[in-house]
Amino acid sequence: MTHNDADASVPDTASLLADIRRWAVDLGFARLGVANIELAADEAHFRDWLAAGFNGDMEYLARHGSKRTRPAELVPGTVSCLSVRMDYWPAKAADAAATLADGSLGYVSRYALGRDYHKLVRSRLQRLCDRIVAAVGPRGYRAFADSAPVLEKALARNAGLGWIGKHTNLIDRDSGSYFFLGEIYLDLELPVDTASSAHCGTCSACMPACPTGAIVAPYRLDARRCISYLTIELKGPIPVELRPAIGNRIYGCDDCQLVCPWNKFAKATRERDFSVRHGLDHARLIDLFAWSEADFERQTRGSAIRRLGYERWLRNVAVALGNAPHSSAVIAALQARAGHASPLVREHVRWALGEQATRSSASPALTG
Repeated sequence: MTHNDADASVPDTASLLADIRRWAVDLGFARLGVANIELAADEAHFRDWLAAGFNGDMEYLARHGSKRTRPAELVPGTVSCLSVRMDYWPAKAADAAATLADGSLGYVSRYALGRDYHKLVRSRLQRLCDRIVAAVGPRGYRAFADSAPVLEKALARNAGLGWIGKHTNLIDRDSGSYFFLGEIYLDLELPVDTASSAHCGTCSACMPACPTGAIVAPYRLDARRCISYLTIELKGPIPVELRPAIGNRIYGCDDCQLVCPWNKFAKATRERDFSVRHGLDHARLIDLFAWSEADFERQTRGSAIRRLGYERWLRNVAVALGNAPHSSAVIAALQARAGHASPLVREHVRWALGEQATRSSASPALTG
């Protein structure tokens, strides 16, 4: 971060903002807006959410005091927030609904099928900062891509990029919700955009679509029940009572977005880095469970999936195999991991074998 001379003047901020919007599109962002950084109502909502314990084991969300909801406390001198979005839906991925319906396949959230977005979005934001500094001289700034205590969805709403839907994801009426967000905190005052108004109306399709009932009320998500939390954030065992509802989802979940009517307007990504890697859009669970640790490291290099680590990867796939259609191949794959060195893996394998045994006794003809 660099800091400006407080007396430095920047002529014609409206013209500058028009340039910044154009530069953002040139860098691959679908849209850029300028947010009002007043988040008092959102701060109250966030504190209430934390008080309810809905963050589960994500204790980092309770750190940093009010810095998450007060941008100028996190980065002193901040007076503007540039909010951007970048589309991620991979056009050539296997059909999401078909993959979910095939219990022999593993479902990976569409955002994680390609390259990890954190570095890509942050590097593009840095290039945008460089262009701003080149135009106006040294300024104080800091760029974020899901990398610091930032209330990004509220800021994106204030910047006119969309509204926060009942499932708590950001939705744009022209682009749906399949996009990443990024922010630049800036000490340069720019004209702010009009905040987006909400357009969920009476629709609540996302709520019953959640397999584990994590959307406990409109605009209120209990992360402890959310499959994205259970398969990505949770470090320990997945609660037994929630395992059956996870189905074949091994990294994240898109169900609440897949049923959202606004996603008929979603745009496919223009970023080649977000294209599907290693066939993870339609991979067989048995094959994924057979990966060695070296296979896992190789196949997830540069991917958001890498953050799981091999142990939790096996945990997740074991649950999906427990939910898979009964077959001797599934039983053999699970039995091969029954003596795994990790207690976490062993416990989930035992559960999965128990589920398969129950299914076998219920439908003895479904073998092979």
